Amino acid sequence: MLNSSNLSETLSRHSHAFAPVLDADLNAADVCALDFSAANELLRHIDLKDTATFNEAVQQMLQLQKATIGVGGYMENRSIYSRSSHFDKEAKSRNLHLGIDVWLNAGTTVFAPLDGVIHSFQDNANFGDYGPTIILEHELEHVTFYTLYGHLTRTSLEDLQVGKPIKKGDKIAEVGPFPENGDWPPHLHFQVISSMENKSGDYPGVAMLTEKATYQQLCPNPNLILQCRHLPL
Repeated sequence: MLNSSNLSETLSRHSHAFAPVLDADLNAADVCALDFSAANELLRHIDLKDTATFNEAVQQMLQLQKATIGVGGYMENRSIYSRSSHFDKEAKSRNLHLGIDVWLNAGTTVFAPLDGVIHSFQDNANFGDYGPTIILEHELEHVTFYTLYGHLTRTSLEDLQVGKPIKKGDKIAEVGPFPENGDWPPHLHFQVISSMENKSGDYPGVAMLTEKATYQQLCPNPNLILQCRHLPL
């Protein structure tokens, strides 16, 4: 298994070489960090299983910070996954978020940040799951790694083929609306993965807190690619 710290160092050396992942400026003044942990009082008092209500809460969180785009979530201990039984593993809850979420309008274009190929794709259609998902395989300095894009439109999966070459800056998808995006308020889940561990079309985006050390090794900080000033590197 590739050590995540080694991959992080590789990504850091190429920090100025990545194309934007989204057709949106994540360093703009109207971008803010959003908190989805148990400390967020607003989320304690709404029905998270009602996606329209959940979406209204996200919009309220943005308005409170005079923002139109929200970012965050890497290694965040979240309280929102109780909305779906999909995040229960052997009767234990998975709350540790392994990627970065960018909360923004459905239909926003998603781009490849660097050259690669289509590793795999599928519609993970469980309630609260990724929905349409694309995973790209990349190589830098002879290091192979993967980027995952979740909560897309179903049309994003059309005409894809495993092994199809993708160039840096190519449009690969669009952010999906609910319910087709896994039934979430519109956002992109972006994750970096050092080893797919023989998985295809899917990879855990949320883990148990007891698995934190393991997944810190497998999934380095996606902001090494996003380069968003509102989030830590």
